[in-house]
Amino acid sequence: SSKSPKKSSSSSSSTEVDYETRVERINAISNPLASKKLTKKLYKAVKKAHKAKLLCRGVKEVSKAIRKGGQGVCIIAGDISPIDVVTHLPVMCEEANIPYCYVPSKEDLGHAGQTKRPTSVVLARKGDYDGFSDVNDEVAAMTIPK
Repeated sequence: SSKSPKKSSSSSSSTEVDYETRVERINAISNPLASKKLTKKLYKAVKKAHKAKLLCRGVKEVSKAIRKGGQGVCIIAGDISPIDVVTHLPVMCEEANIPYCYVPSKEDLGHAGQTKRPTSVVLARKGDYDGFSDVNDEVAAMTIPK
């Protein structure tokens, strides 16, 4: 009986890293960075996009989708190393008029996309799943100048 409370408290504290700690680890180019509240919304939208089969994962797949005219919201992890892997994506998104933003953690982004591996970038493609329009509008307000 004394083991179970100890086990649950140690596992939750060691595996869960808070938003502020993750923000300290991001790259210099990670701008615009999603707020804590928006980050949670983005992760939920990514989960729903995966469920609706409207999610592109990884640099290669996302670049191909953008090049072929895919629309949606591009979410880039801010803690990628080397940084050169993702530096071309914001430019591609701006040329294609796709809203994009950075989130602090590649591990959390991968987990939201239902994979065990960390993911550097995802494209939640346009669709009628729950939460897409809210996230799209918020990210568009951050990235696309009016």
